[in-house]
Parts: sequence; structure tokens; C-alpha cells
Amino acid sequence: MAIATFDKSKPGDINFGIGQPAPDLMPVDLFSDFATSFFSKATPEDFNYGAVGGDPGFLSALSKFLSTSYEAAVSPQSLFLTAGNSHGIDLVCERFTKPGDTILVEEASYFLAFPIFKDRQLNVISVPTDVNGVIVDQLEAAVKKHDPTAVYVIPDFNNPTGVSLSTCRRLELVNLSKLHDFVLISDDAYQMLSYTDASNQAMGALVDAGNVISLGTFSKILAPGFRVGWIQSSERLLEKIRETGWLNSGGSVSHFGSQIVRYGLESGKQEKHLQYLLSCYRGRVTAMHDALLHHLGNELTWEKPLGGYFFWLALNSKKDVGIMREESLSSRTGFQPGSLFSSDADLNHYMRLSFSHYTEDQIWEGVSRLAPIIKSN
Repeated sequence: MAIATFDKSKPGDINFGIGQPAPDLMPVDLFSDFATSFFSKATPEDFNYGAVGGDPGFLSALSKFLSTSYEAAVSPQSLFLTAGNSHGIDLVCERFTKPGDTILVEEASYFLAFPIFKDRQLNVISVPTDVNGVIVDQLEAAVKKHDPTAVYVIPDFNNPTGVSLSTCRRLELVNLSKLHDFVLISDDAYQMLSYTDASNQAMGALVDAGNVISLGTFSKILAPGFRVGWIQSSERLLEKIRETGWLNSGGSVSHFGSQIVRYGLESGKQEKHLQYLLSCYRGRVTAMHDALLHHLGNELTWEKPLGGYFFWLALNSKKDVGIMREESLSSRTGFQPGSLFSSDADLNHYMRLSFSHYTEDQIWEGVSRLAPIIKSN
């Protein structure tokens, strides 16, 4: 299993395997502004352990932010502070699964979730997807066969495929979670990164309809370094999370970071920054799409993503991309091979490219470096 390498690229490298926010989109001055606002009003209690589920002021600001995004009311009582979605996934697995349980995932799915499931000694089984997300009939058959404790999905702009689960399928999946009593873990890291006016109903708006646990994060819409995210769920499921021993001992996670983010939310500057990100990423999506058409239109098949971070590309020749990846790294570019995202080590002729980490000019240059490697194989 691959280990996260994050950004270890050297100056001049253009590695599309990096699925992180771009350095030029990290608004350090804005972060300083948030922090200054916090320190100007902070009290000694703001530096204590903090409430287990998160500071009430932060949760209130977050609920208003989400209510606007979802176009539906979100109660602060339905929210729980995390240190980001990876922490949220592990916390949910800790509280709702036990070693030997089965978890169903999409084929393909976020490759760094697999080690978390392995740490919790879960049996991972994949379910096929299509252009509308996980195929519910096949998921239901897998549920009946394997009796999973949990189902993990990335319903909006899936990492890596970019596909979104249709609203109809969301409702069917939520109903199945209630009928078959499994926890539906919805990784909503990219939910707010939509580059069109069309959108599906947010999974967070469905938490009272079934056993839904929606995971959100500021890592993709502000900065990963704040280590601030949230769980949204029903009171019944949140109560089990609040009973976690180490939380009751240590108090709130990311208490300090959440206080900084709170001022960004309350000032409206987080929303303005999000709109700026959407504008930038729309340009980067178009740049990568156009560069791929220009250089590799005959070698690869893909759909232009409508949101998120990623292009999911199929090699028309059906060849394994593994060798190409090693060659791409030596040419100072790179990508992630599709096999990483398969629980069955399949998808060998697919590759994932991220457009989030580089400017439009860098994207064109990186694709031009990648093109001869793919064509020669």
C-alpha cells in the first residue's frame, strides 16, 4: 500500500500526482487577518481544552456557513469538530466498527482511506460505479451478501473519478443505510468545489433520514494546515462519538485552529475566498482539458470534471500505466496510477491527474512533458 508523499517535488517539477491546494492559492495575509481578529477578542478560556464537540461559537458560525451552501438550515447541534476528513474517517471507524467487520467502498475510491480501514482491521469490498456514482442495485446486493457495518462513499466529485452521485441515488443509499442498519460515511471534502451552477442535494442535508455521517473539511477550501473539519450527523450518532474516551480526556481537537477559522466565517471572508478559489480552479480545469486534447486526445479518454481536483483518464491502449509513471517522474512530471484507487489492485490502465497544485501555464507545460511518455508506450 502506498504511503502519502505529499509535496516532495523540487523546484521546476510539475507533478500532477499531488492532490493538494496550490501554494499561490494560500492567502497568508488573509490567515493573518483571521488570527488578528481572534487575538484581539480572545479570553484565557479560549486557550483551554475546549468543549469535546467543538467551541459553540465556531459551530454556530459553521452552521450558518453550511446553511448558505446547502440552501437548507443546518443546526449547530448536528455538527462536531474534527481535525479534517482523515481524522473524521478514523474516528467514525473507531466508534462504529470493530476488527473483522466489512466496509463497502466505491470502485474507484480514495486510496489513502484504505490504510485507515486496514488500521481498523476492516474487510474492504468494492462496488462498481458509473457516471452517476455507485450503482445502488449492486451495492444493495453486496450489502445483502456481506452484511457491512459501514459504507464509505465520496458523493461529490469523487477522488479519483470526479463523478458525483445523483440525487436519486443519494436518497436510495440513505434509505438502504436505515433498512440494513449500516453507517453511511460520506466523505464530502469536495462538495463545495463545484464549477457549474448545477448541484446535487448535499449529503449533510440528509443526516436525519438514515444512518448518515457527513464529513467536511476546510483543507480544500482554506488550507490543510489549520487541521479543521467537521462531522455532521444525527444526535443519536453524534452521542456515540461524544462518548470517545480520549476526547473526553483531552477535550476538543483543533480547538485553536477552529477559533481562527471562526473569524473567517463570521467576517464573510471565507466565503469570498471560496468564490476566488472556484474562479481559479475553473481556469485550471479548462487549461488541463485543453492541454490534454491538444497533446493526448487520441491516446486517452476522459470526461471534463465539473468540480473537485481531478481528471480520471483511461489509456485507450489498455496498457498498464505503472512503467509510464516511473518515466514521468524522471521527466519532472507525474501522476497517480489507477491501481492505487482500487481495493482489488485493478484499474491498471487508468491514471489520475490533479489540476489543483499548478497554474494554467504550468499545467500546459506539465502535460507537454507527459505526452511523449504516454505516446511512446
